[in-house]
Amino acid sequence: MTAVADTGPALRVVVVNGSPSQPSKTMGLVDVVLDTLKDKLPIEVSQVDVYRLGAGFTGAIERDDVTPEVEDSLRLAEDADLLIAAAPVFRGTYPGMFKHFFDLVDQYALANKPVLLAATGGGDHHALVLEHAMRPLFAFFQALTIPVAVFASTGDFDGTTLLNPRIYGRIEIGLTDVADLLRTRATGPEATQDREPANGRPRAKPLGLSSSASSSQRLVQPVLRASSPSRT
Repeated sequence: MTAVADTGPALRVVVVNGSPSQPSKTMGLVDVVLDTLKDKLPIEVSQVDVYRLGAGFTGAIERDDVTPEVEDSLRLAEDADLLIAAAPVFRGTYPGMFKHFFDLVDQYALANKPVLLAATGGGDHHALVLEHAMRPLFAFFQALTIPVAVFASTGDFDGTTLLNPRIYGRIEIGLTDVADLLRTRATGPEATQDREPANGRPRAKPLGLSSSASSSQRLVQPVLRASSPSRT
């Protein structure tokens, strides 16, 4: 999905989706973030579904153990102009698969990279995961986490469609606050296609926009219903 909110280069947005469900409330929340963002500046969106990366991901202990397809997904996240880290809360924190993906990300690849944190859970008390688990994770990477993080609980949705206007408002405020920064990331020298990746690895091939893209690099599509009542 590519939006054209104004002229100029598109912001390369990569969503790392930590939900095992497809579709999911987690991606329902992310869809609202993306719809709000595309009204502010042009974006080009790619998605990594960590639960669908396969044995080449789950069986990897070190970065050198991953398959080429998983390597491309890791580079995709490392080379993003904006990373959206989205996960459901399960037993007090984000899922292990979500953490495993970032265990394989290069230690310095996310330094100074804008990261928007998003999470869903069964009740409002799970919102603490944003500040007590997710933000510290990206502090380790020295990432530039956006001050306003977004959380939605089960009661905020009809299926996977976000209904709560308060959360829409929070997303609007959070993205408005950093719109100029993100626009600079899209148009500045660091956004050129020939810049070197932060981790020194060869750059992955640009994500194609065809419908044949793999699930780990496909463009974000709208979601309608949750497929699992146990996790969001």
